[in-house]
Amino acid sequence: MTREEKATVIEDLTAQLAENTTIYLADISGLDAMTTSDLRRACFKANVKLAVVKNTLLAKAMEASEKEFGELPEVLKGNTSLMFSETGNVPAKLIKNFRKKSDRPLLKGAFIEEAIFVGDDKLDTLVSIKSKEEIIGDIIGLLQSPAKNVISGLKSGGGKLAGILKTLSER
Repeated sequence: MTREEKATVIEDLTAQLAENTTIYLADISGLDAMTTSDLRRACFKANVKLAVVKNTLLAKAMEASEKEFGELPEVLKGNTSLMFSETGNVPAKLIKNFRKKSDRPLLKGAFIEEAIFVGDDKLDTLVSIKSKEEIIGDIIGLLQSPAKNVISGLKSGGGKLAGILKTLSER
């Protein structure tokens, strides 16, 4: 690879790091061709972009990036694959689900909305992170609960003011 090609790869990686707020570093070494193909297919279905990168080029891209990656450059040893996603927990769920059939991929680290997670032991923590859509759903559910109580109170009160007040005071 020429110096110009390396510079182009570093620029591309830097741009990808800048665009994405959810970045996972994984080790997929040891997977045979068929299993790797299955992993790529699962990533495609989950809308996760998977790319194998050279550690030195990724480290330079991280340096050139405006983001603070903390301890992540230290895990760039051996085989490294990048996983990009719009949702913070999707790659973690994909890895965990894929590991039911194989002992790989291993999680090296993750960068999610400026939070840094290092090590395979953080996989369960990352799986439990809620997406923005899940949080919004929880908030809407909490906001609807009191309104549902009032409406059911109005219906069970028989439509008379005394019945409605009695039902609401009991709740």
